[in-house]
Amino acid sequence: MGRKPDHNSISRNAKRQTYHIQNDLIEKINSFCDSKSLNKSSFVNELFYSYFAKKSDSDNSKYKVVSLFSGCGGMDLGFQGDFTYLGKNYPARNFEIVFANDIMGAACKTYKENFKHTPHIGDIKEYLDFNGIIPDCDVVIGGFPCQDFSLAGKRNGLNSERGRLYEQMKRVIALKRPKIFIAENVKGLSIGDALETIKRDFSNIEPKYEITHFLKMAADFGVPQTRERIFIVGTRKEYDISFVPPTETHSADGNEDRELWISSKQAIGDLESLENDVPNHSQYSKARNYGSHLQGNKPIKADYPSPTIRAEHHGNIEFHYCLDRRLTVRECARIQSFPDNFVFHSSASKNYVVIGNAVPPVLGWNIAKSVEDYLDKLK
Repeated sequence: MGRKPDHNSISRNAKRQTYHIQNDLIEKINSFCDSKSLNKSSFVNELFYSYFAKKSDSDNSKYKVVSLFSGCGGMDLGFQGDFTYLGKNYPARNFEIVFANDIMGAACKTYKENFKHTPHIGDIKEYLDFNGIIPDCDVVIGGFPCQDFSLAGKRNGLNSERGRLYEQMKRVIALKRPKIFIAENVKGLSIGDALETIKRDFSNIEPKYEITHFLKMAADFGVPQTRERIFIVGTRKEYDISFVPPTETHSADGNEDRELWISSKQAIGDLESLENDVPNHSQYSKARNYGSHLQGNKPIKADYPSPTIRAEHHGNIEFHYCLDRRLTVRECARIQSFPDNFVFHSSASKNYVVIGNAVPPVLGWNIAKSVEDYLDKLK
């Protein structure tokens, strides 16, 4: 009778076909299989499986990104790339955004209209609590709400519910185990023990992550704004490869072979006429000047980068450097380094908030380049 064939054996799951293999390869296959006591048919089939698996990976080789607290997508646009700002092209990066989320409807509406996919609108905690699906990914990015850590805010920090939203990012990281994650926040996060507490919490995730952080000035990367932000980076310890932050491309004095900072006038000088038909340029706050002693009531400087475009402005968005009006929505978007074809789809007051909350896309693009370099090393 003999032994009953294994259900998974080659003989039960294959048709006989004839292929021609070069003689020297046949000798290598025979020698290798004999030395390892391997079945030659199984070995050759495994080689085919391996080849087609690698071919499939190369055909869809973009790194997958999960974006949390996405806002209108400033960081996401940076990771996507393929945009032009102030005449300079920022090429496509090797990333695909597979999931995005934000609680603010106005931000999500703008996100949906400018990207090829629709973000999930709602509280990420509720989404996770009710077993919402988060796709597998290589990277998790997120600028968890920063107002509670801002020097200009109430500074409730980790004592507020909003200030602890980073814990939801931690949940996603523990669930999806990305190769790397990037969390962005205001410089004020470093005051007190908030930054070290958050880093310590991230370091407790399984699998273990190496946690570092660095501070970057947006103006040092070609954004016409003196916006400083902290980036917390987590890389899987098992890989034993260090993340290298992006190198600055601009400086205040042009030293170290860098370009000069971009001034406000260089960024928005062509928009001085409100008749300019660039999208969102007709939107601006008509609130009167309440006195230069109050925040948001001073004109920006023409020959210097703008101060930080804030989200919590309560109508007091900064004044133009030479015109008796406040900055328009498009001028704020330019200062944040959004390209002109990135359109904002809400009222002026909501668009100001959406823009102020965003990561400058040009800064995001430089961060994405470093992340891509890191992931390429893993290959």
